Amino acid sequence: MKRIFFIFLILIAPSLWAQQPETMKLWPDNQTAESEMYIYHPVKTVNPAPAILICPGGGYGGLAIDNEGHNMAKWYVSKGFVAVVLKYRMPHGVNTIPLTDAEKAMSIIRSNATKWNLDVKRVGVVGSSAGGHLAASLSTLASDANRPNFAILYYPVISFDDKITHAGTKKNLLGSDINNLELVNHYSLEKQVSAETPKTLILVGDDDKTVPPINSILYYTALNEHHIPAALYMFPNAAHGFGSHTEFIYHDETLDLIQKWLQYIKVIN
Repeated sequence: MKRIFFIFLILIAPSLWAQQPETMKLWPDNQTAESEMYIYHPVKTVNPAPAILICPGGGYGGLAIDNEGHNMAKWYVSKGFVAVVLKYRMPHGVNTIPLTDAEKAMSIIRSNATKWNLDVKRVGVVGSSAGGHLAASLSTLASDANRPNFAILYYPVISFDDKITHAGTKKNLLGSDINNLELVNHYSLEKQVSAETPKTLILVGDDDKTVPPINSILYYTALNEHHIPAALYMFPNAAHGFGSHTEFIYHDETLDLIQKWLQYIKVIN
């Protein structure tokens, strides 16, 4: 009986290991910085794996870290990714904080390429809602060294135009500078797309009343105008925040679309 149990442990050990995240502080020398990375490793393979940085949403006032973080990571790791969930700091009006954390995370991921057996040319970002704003910021505003190779955005906040933005996200990021036109334009990311912006997949609900779908449409249009390979899927009866919820009516279709798009851009086979 003991021998059978031991064999069972050997057989399941790789999958168990893959689901246990490694925790790493972004700023270990700063005791007040609460930002962390949770690294999910796939079953070990010979070839370097793709990697994905996952930025949960929460309006820059909190983090939906399970639905838009850990649960997503488990799906990506099942597809052979090194999946990294980012617990970034809340800005409280200091607009540089989230992107600083995201750039640091990308730098850590790429600098650990050998240790984690990942391919530095296949490092992407996923972001949802305000996390989508952060992922799009990383795609458009980050230094070249920290820019992702591809991006996947769930119902992202993109524009800071008061007519279409998510007011809480804008307020939490800009704080007392909320009427600073230069900053409003800077963080209206449809205006920041360039030839260096990575390939992007956008997933949004047609009936999203929290973050109007026009945010996604504007970003897709800007990508298209700059000849950046992009895809936009708009689901009926989706609303906001569907993320990884299995009860979402298009949950399986969403994962299938993501997988096919990743194959199309040659991130996975």
